[in-house]
Amino acid sequence: MVRRTKEEALETRNLILDSAELVFRDKGVGHTTLADIAAAAGVTRGAIYWHFENKAALLQAINDRVHLPLEAMNQVIADTNLDDPLRALRETAVAVLRQAAEDARTRRVFEIFAFKCEYVGEMAAMLARQRESRRACLAAIGGNLRHAVEKGQLPADLDVDRRAIGLYALVSGLIDTWLLDPDGFDLAGMGAGLVEEFCAGLRAEGRK
Repeated sequence: MVRRTKEEALETRNLILDSAELVFRDKGVGHTTLADIAAAAGVTRGAIYWHFENKAALLQAINDRVHLPLEAMNQVIADTNLDDPLRALRETAVAVLRQAAEDARTRRVFEIFAFKCEYVGEMAAMLARQRESRRACLAAIGGNLRHAVEKGQLPADLDVDRRAIGLYALVSGLIDTWLLDPDGFDLAGMGAGLVEEFCAGLRAEGRK
């Protein structure tokens, strides 16, 4: 009985999160009330408060259950034992774009945080988390590029910090641009070509 009760509680929690994702995407975080989410989920507001302290906690949980690709990217490219760090960087960046294009939940969460959330008041903590995530990703890219320099894959005088910002801006900017008009271009296909061109440019810098 206890196990079943826990399972039911988890099912309710996931139902609330699923519903909140859709409502946040459609109405925006600022214009969504807990009553809106309760109605969409078919539960009471009390059920929401049982699982989440407030709307900010709900949004945090939405973020936590989706391993956003720019965060997942860090774990792969930061490995100092990679035999081919530049290849790992290129393939992981392309995988990020593919996940954003093909995974519906990832796409919704990206859209919410990019366009449907005003980072003020109780939502300010989410902005702080995004800033920290960006710093971590830049550090991972920079570490990967330094490793590639040590391996002789890239020129010794490469401006690593500058190029790390460039690649991060390319990947995140492509996702944001695509989200504005998903039919405008093939994110995974065109993105793969642009990432390859960026990496080719890094390799070519030493021949200038």
